[in-house]
Amino acid sequence: MEGLQAQGRVVAMVGDGMNDAPVLARADVSFAMASGADAAQRRADFVVMSGSPAAVAAALRLSRRTMRIVRQNFGWALAYNAVALPLAAAGWIGPWEAAIGMAASSFIVVLNAMRLQPSGAEPSSWKASTSSSLSPSRSYS
Repeated sequence: MEGLQAQGRVVAMVGDGMNDAPVLARADVSFAMASGADAAQRRADFVVMSGSPAAVAAALRLSRRTMRIVRQNFGWALAYNAVALPLAAAGWIGPWEAAIGMAASSFIVVLNAMRLQPSGAEPSSWKASTSSSLSPSRSYS
């Protein structure tokens, strides 16, 4: 794992036993099975609630989709501000028009983020870890 991380690769680890806890703590992204040892669950970034490893793939797909939507929202906000701020500074739009535009921009960002909502009412097959210790990795845990 350290060799891959030294090459700049992002390493994910899935484990369920007591002996997996140190490796889960060192990985960039880590998953522990709910049926596994408590030590593994405390060191992991995510706990897979179902017994299926397919939940790990689903969590990774959701994380990629989330980052894509975050980038879209940043792009939209940057584009809006690149247009609206110079127009407001030049006096071509009034304060009330700028306020309406900002509110509309925020509404668009929220609607875009809502696309991440699950379509069904099924419970999630994974959950974020509740551990309060920070991961030494470069991940966003």
